[in-house]
Amino acid sequence: MSFLLQSTRAGALLVAGFLFAGLHPAAPQVGPLQGLDAYVEKALRDWKVPGVGVAVVKDGRIVHARGYGVREVGRPDRVDEHTIFAVGSTTKAFTSAALAILVDEEKVGWDHRATELLPGFQLHDPYVTRELTVRDLLTHRSGLPRGDQLWYSNGYDAAEVLRRVRFLEPAWGFRAQYGYQNIMYLAAGEVVYQVSGVSWGDFVQQRIFEPLGMSRSYTSVAPLPHVDNVAVPHVWVEGEPTPVPWKDLDNVGPAGSINSSVRDMAVWLQMHLARGEHEGSRMLSEDRIQEMQTPQTVIRLSQDQRELFPEVNFAAYGLAWSLRDYRGRKLVGHGGAIDGMRAEVMLVPEEGLGVVVLSNIGGAAFPQAIIYNVVDVYLGPRDKDWSALLLERQRKSQEEAHEARARREAERVEGTRPSLPLERYAGSYADSLYGEVRVELEGGKLTLRYGADYHGELVHWHFETFQAVWRRTGYGPTLATFQLDGRGNPTRLEVEGLATFGKRPDPVREDGPGEGR
Repeated sequence: MSFLLQSTRAGALLVAGFLFAGLHPAAPQVGPLQGLDAYVEKALRDWKVPGVGVAVVKDGRIVHARGYGVREVGRPDRVDEHTIFAVGSTTKAFTSAALAILVDEEKVGWDHRATELLPGFQLHDPYVTRELTVRDLLTHRSGLPRGDQLWYSNGYDAAEVLRRVRFLEPAWGFRAQYGYQNIMYLAAGEVVYQVSGVSWGDFVQQRIFEPLGMSRSYTSVAPLPHVDNVAVPHVWVEGEPTPVPWKDLDNVGPAGSINSSVRDMAVWLQMHLARGEHEGSRMLSEDRIQEMQTPQTVIRLSQDQRELFPEVNFAAYGLAWSLRDYRGRKLVGHGGAIDGMRAEVMLVPEEGLGVVVLSNIGGAAFPQAIIYNVVDVYLGPRDKDWSALLLERQRKSQEEAHEARARREAERVEGTRPSLPLERYAGSYADSLYGEVRVELEGGKLTLRYGADYHGELVHWHFETFQAVWRRTGYGPTLATFQLDGRGNPTRLEVEGLATFGKRPDPVREDGPGEGR
């Protein structure tokens, strides 16, 4: 996710006031950051965010690293600078840095063809398969749509995700435009392994975390049950933040699986601002740092972004960093979002400034509000309350989403019934990219199951369309439409926002032919 403002998921922002009753001021700030604590605490109350960590680097020093709020709703444990959050897609910069280390060691080049390094790696288009480079993997210009459900919920391991990407059809031309793509970062992490002989996770741990002293940083959720001071993810359910499990992202790790604290992330930003040095040792050459922060792919700003940032002259993507100008300075940043967590990091190299904000609520632009407030403090005062501005825009987005749901409900045709008995819809439906969806009859009701996360009842909507009401907390309903052949047999199932799955033949029973044979 770019550090430019993104659309956020709908959900009312209401929570019981007791959640914030325990807020207490930290030691007062002095200098430019005087008043930051009060600003963050007010923003927590206004946005109704459970907890957040904030760190600021200026001129080589960590000048601020603190936590605010609580790790979990209804519990007293407070966030501090060492609390662990998911950093989401800000992980991508670690993958780029891992490759930059290997470029410095002349073990790989940015423009090395990816398929020469990845045995069996194949995309839908043979030309793109042949020409795709390491640089292309990192710059969101492969021409592929996101295809995130390939890794998000179906249980495929990383190898199977990379194998199946050959079935993901391009959405536009190769290198024609910016199109955010997580799976290409998984491929980039596999390049790290193929070139170094060390897995992506171990490489990041040994060559980045350990030299920087990032002792509370992990490339997987696996160690977290054995670690103290860990934030709990939250999503909005009926207007209140509700805890949800941590999301396991091991099958797409190089794109977004790192978990860290703001203190550790501040050290990571120090290294970038020092152009690759840390405590007198060089981790990356200045050339590699400069290349990562150099525009590679143009990003076209939406009208919404132009209204929010009228001073913007350019926006682009580097090697795992989003780039643009702001008040006459170059910004280098990235955002991250995964179930129940939101992160934002930003560098202003000309000012020697770095900021990281990690929060334990999903679907909120809250971290950007803190980031831009801090940047404005150092660039000079201005009459712009980013928290109030972004909160109002989020409320407007939620209202629009509510109206869209109302329009969908109004378009529903009342009084219709399914054409077939419910058991006739049951069976296995498959897609070469996304795998299998199962429709089953349970207790006289149809259910739909896809992967480990998506399991819910199919409630009749109208005609041959049903609404899947998911059992997992925070997942909104999805429409699923069956297609019948001329004899009235289900042949396909279109799942909204995912794919159209073809029905597999019913299995042959031991006591005779199965139904439909």
